[in-house]
Amino acid sequence: MSNKTMTLTDNVSGDSWDLPVLDGSTGPSVVDVRKLYAETGHFTYDPGFTSTGSCESKITYIDGDAGILMHRGYRIEELAENSDFMEVCYLLLHGELPTADEKTGFETAITYHTMVHEQLNYLYRGFRRDAHPMAVMVGVVGALSAFYHDSTDINDPHQRMVASHRLIAKMPTIAAWAYKYSVGQPFMYPRNDLSYAENFLQMTFGVPAEPYKPNPVLSKAMDRIFILHADHEQNASTSTVRIAGSSGANPFACIAAGIASLWGPAHGGANEAVLNMLQQIGHKDRIPEFVRRAKDKDDPFRLMGFGHRVYKNYDPRAKVMQKSCHEVLGELGLDDPLLELAVELERIALEDDYFVDKKLFPNVDFYSGIILKAMGFPTSMFTVLFALARTVGWVAQWKEMIEDPSQRISRPRQLYTGETERAYVPIDKR
Repeated sequence: MSNKTMTLTDNVSGDSWDLPVLDGSTGPSVVDVRKLYAETGHFTYDPGFTSTGSCESKITYIDGDAGILMHRGYRIEELAENSDFMEVCYLLLHGELPTADEKTGFETAITYHTMVHEQLNYLYRGFRRDAHPMAVMVGVVGALSAFYHDSTDINDPHQRMVASHRLIAKMPTIAAWAYKYSVGQPFMYPRNDLSYAENFLQMTFGVPAEPYKPNPVLSKAMDRIFILHADHEQNASTSTVRIAGSSGANPFACIAAGIASLWGPAHGGANEAVLNMLQQIGHKDRIPEFVRRAKDKDDPFRLMGFGHRVYKNYDPRAKVMQKSCHEVLGELGLDDPLLELAVELERIALEDDYFVDKKLFPNVDFYSGIILKAMGFPTSMFTVLFALARTVGWVAQWKEMIEDPSQRISRPRQLYTGETERAYVPIDKR
């Protein structure tokens, strides 16, 4: 923080006000407008809150121009290369990387919370078989507060941590069961001898008729996908979780709200859009045609999975995901025209001067969509996997907000442009 101020002057009245300027540890400073209305009679106007700092946080930092994503000061590339998802979860929740003993204890706590209440079986059966898995996720996660009453008191630090562990642990089970229900297969229960990623893949693709054997390449790729999607600062779903939490809602309801926000195609559906685009192109021989269309500003066609709203240079997660993508395709040796098309599109885009000059590089969604398809996930599950991975970020952000003494219920204001006051007209005179 600093003692700097910014002067705001009303050109009509000539009045001036000094607004405090607050410095973070890195990144842009912010102008503190909390007393603006009280002192000036004005609100700020920022649709989408894209120029507004809505909170103070120590969890994640993004510099979109420089292509930087850090969790608690650690670059995402280093975490994805050297850590596993459980270590990143501990870091996000506690602020520091764990010691060996702390990591073992944390993994044990998560492992022994992976079972869900058996009554949830009946909740799944209430959905239609063709229900979208995200609809199931919203309903089941929101219902958890009906089953775990002993971890809904947000004012109790112990209950907050138990709820955090439960959400991280149970999300793979809930997600895998959403898939199993949609394809009519029996639910697979968690196995305590498997890692977090292995266990999820076992519950998703395993069957009771034979033992499940984890593939280390696929498990590593899944773990990296979880790491790369764990948190991304104050995006739409994270802000939703914080806003819901600011009212004092229980953590399960808050995370369900985040899942609902993530379900929107402008937020969590980007990797699904990549697959839809590849299907539209149809064959790698048609790539030049669609590349030309992408360059035509009068053509509505856009190459999905290229460039990023936040990262104006490159998406730091994409390089890590690119490596995993080629490892998975090499391991599976699939003869899939759509995947061949994706690899060829990647090659052309990385060499094309138009895309290079405009920094329209393949982003994390481009590669994750290809990986998930190669693994056998239907596109309807892509956003579910995003929600699974992002749960730890949501939980960490929710926990930070609850423990912030300056936290208040969120209450945005508006620029009202409707009718001014008018007299009521009786129905017989309208």
